Amino acid sequence: MKKIIILNGPNLNLLGEREIKQYGNLTLSDIEKNCKEFGNKNNFDISFYQSNIEGEIVEKIQNSRNVQNGLIINAGGYTHTSVAIHDALKIIKFPIIELHISNIYNREDFRHKSLISKIARGVICGFGANGYIMALEAMKNFLKNENR
Repeated sequence: MKKIIILNGPNLNLLGEREIKQYGNLTLSDIEKNCKEFGNKNNFDISFYQSNIEGEIVEKIQNSRNVQNGLIINAGGYTHTSVAIHDALKIIKFPIIELHISNIYNREDFRHKSLISKIARGVICGFGANGYIMALEAMKNFLKNENR
């Protein structure tokens, strides 16, 4: 069974309440449930984590480096500002996928720059909560191709 961690950054705990037009009405718990259902069907052990605190996300990344097979990260606002998360992700040897619910390129200019993209194997943005399942599908393919 492949172990995948899905990390979520600041304010994502308020999904379903904040900026519904931008992020949709699903809560983070709804998204977690959908991801775990996907995991059960695809032999993935999904860990789901959210924090508003940058250092906690960095620690989760560091602690995952020897126990996970893949990492999906929606770093929220830290995408554009966190050198610490960037540096922690550089340590990871398995596939990383950067994820955003909204299309960051259709938004404010400061959101157009990601400190994560150059480290990630792929980037998914603008597909709403469905992006999480898309990221898991992509991860499934990355891991399958690495086992050849």
